[in-house]
Amino acid sequence: MAAITEIAPNIYRISIFAQWANLQFNHFLIKDDEPLLFHTGLRRMHAEIREAVATLIPLSELRHISFSHFESDECGSLNEWLAASPKADVICSQVGGLVCVNDFIGREARTLADGETFATGKYRFRYCRTPHLPHGWDAGVLFEETQKTLLCSDLFHQLGDVEPITSDDIVGRSHQAMKEYQAGILADYVPYTPLTAQNLKKLADLKPKTLAVMHGSSFTGDCARALDDLNVALRETFGHRK
Repeated sequence: MAAITEIAPNIYRISIFAQWANLQFNHFLIKDDEPLLFHTGLRRMHAEIREAVATLIPLSELRHISFSHFESDECGSLNEWLAASPKADVICSQVGGLVCVNDFIGREARTLADGETFATGKYRFRYCRTPHLPHGWDAGVLFEETQKTLLCSDLFHQLGDVEPITSDDIVGRSHQAMKEYQAGILADYVPYTPLTAQNLKKLADLKPKTLAVMHGSSFTGDCARALDDLNVALRETFGHRK
């Protein structure tokens, strides 16, 4: 069953642990005048996630659905969500809408440029374009400016069934996951390019207070430092090739 944790005021982490992947799949609902769901989840998990969301809001009240990049765990059940919540719009990058999302959903998504903002009521979100971080040319993240929560997708990816939120070292956990993946078929799942450090600095400069992590524990503490340290871990793991 999905576990629900409020990781910041009105921001709910809906988590399913998949033993087959040794991985948590986390989805985030922001309760506001116009509720927002970040990550739809895999199609096979839709029923569980839908039931969890329904304990927090009526599904008909969901107004926004968003995600980082076009990938099954990010938006695989998008059409199922649109059927359950027909008043919701789909928010994604301009590239994502053009190359994948509009065709997938059969209608126009609401596409945002880098730095563009929107409000859901008392909360205000900024879209941050991060191409190829963590992966995909359509990638981006949302930053909730009021409480300073960064919805950071696959960044800080951790393995195992870990606690919902921590102030401990998630960069170390994430670095270990990178090294384990490097030994298998998922090697090089995060490309390290000259833009990687620039994108991470852009996110660190926002000075988030909470990191809402898709796979693993969310984090509260010195998030800017964590983003700087993540750049070092990514560079050490993926940045040196012979």
